[in-house]
Amino acid sequence: MKVLLVDDESGILESLGILFRGEGYQVVTALGGKDGLAALEREQPDLVVSDIRMPGATGLDILSRAREVDPEMAVVLMTAQASLQSAVRAVNEGAFHYLQKPFANDELLAICRRAGEARVLRAENRELRQEIRRRERGRGERPVGRSPNFTEILDLAETVAPTDSTILLTGESGTGKEVVARYIHARSARSERPFFSINCGALPEGLLESELFGHVKGAFTGAVKDRDGLLVAANGGTFLLDEIGETSPQTQVKLLRAIQEREVIPVGATEPVSVDVRIIAATNRDLEEQIRRGEFRSDLYYRLNVIAIPLPPLRARREDIPLLAQHFVRSLAEEQGNSLELSEEAEATLVRYDWPGNVRELENALERAAVLTVGAVIQASALPESVLSPLAQAFVGQGAPANPTLDVIERAYIQWVLQAEAGNKTRAAEVLGIDPSTLYRKIRSYGLSE
Repeated sequence: MKVLLVDDESGILESLGILFRGEGYQVVTALGGKDGLAALEREQPDLVVSDIRMPGATGLDILSRAREVDPEMAVVLMTAQASLQSAVRAVNEGAFHYLQKPFANDELLAICRRAGEARVLRAENRELRQEIRRRERGRGERPVGRSPNFTEILDLAETVAPTDSTILLTGESGTGKEVVARYIHARSARSERPFFSINCGALPEGLLESELFGHVKGAFTGAVKDRDGLLVAANGGTFLLDEIGETSPQTQVKLLRAIQEREVIPVGATEPVSVDVRIIAATNRDLEEQIRRGEFRSDLYYRLNVIAIPLPPLRARREDIPLLAQHFVRSLAEEQGNSLELSEEAEATLVRYDWPGNVRELENALERAAVLTVGAVIQASALPESVLSPLAQAFVGQGAPANPTLDVIERAYIQWVLQAEAGNKTRAAEVLGIDPSTLYRKIRSYGLSE
């Protein structure tokens, strides 16, 4: 766990650094409040231990900025001049604990351990709530939207759901491809059987094949026993191959066999294993362009593209933005156990924005706004700066060719999202719908400024 220590006395920083390093923490120190604010942005720690009274910026300034950088970040405040009023204010503004100097080292460490445990529990609870929400959406409830181009897509999904035909979902990242895949599964005869998915771009090739097809004992270092793959685990159900365009030619060959022959060969094995699973593939790439460049097998593409369902970007179904926003706000209010609503100004701001990250970006923006909102009404000021002040530059510059290649468009899109997220690559990866390691690789490949 990374801890940021902030104090305007170098001696205290040095002694605290020794204490926390001895307990196995990764320690970052900042001398004074201004350095502390800069370190928050740069280091994004899990835990902050800060003095309150410092020139330039106080511990309460540190606390306020920490909540903006990461609402889950735990902050412990210290002061030699404690008062009931300052303690109440610190706790009300979100401090995990308020500690009066001098204090015992064991007391501080115990508080920080509890803060770390609480952070882990909150993260696990959030993931569990999100998984519950995903499953609830997948129980046959029609996805939110009433725009003509989206309802046409849902009507097609409902028509093909009872069949066993392979489906290819296309569209920009964040348009809701997994939501539609789960809806198709819920409306199919396989709805009582498992639904599994995997992001093909998030795992190295060897690990992806092991996860998909399984492996036998001794197939590679660490394979201490036989293990079924996810395709076998999903037997009788539905399997979503997300970001199918990220797979290697070797993996594509094995996937083609699984679809054609309905069998897989675990890594290191020689005998095939039969599988009965419906395949849904999803991609934000132009697979036909990838075929022309020799990056994707045409035979696999034709096997996947039996039923093509293209999902429109959110900016093309702008009338659905208020509906989606209200849906997400209601879900967030249920999670938090309180009442929440959007102000008219906030809703109008959401409708004006173009949402390059689509529905996923909208959901993330509202989750952030809900965390930062004190009271029952989400104001426009709680929305991310990128939504309040969208970039005015063109998506592809005026100097771009009339018919740009997919690489040109992808490079421009990644640069745009990076700028919109102020260079924060973790948030940019979430908006783009790709793994952070994939984003770093693309940044290097395209020579983008970090």
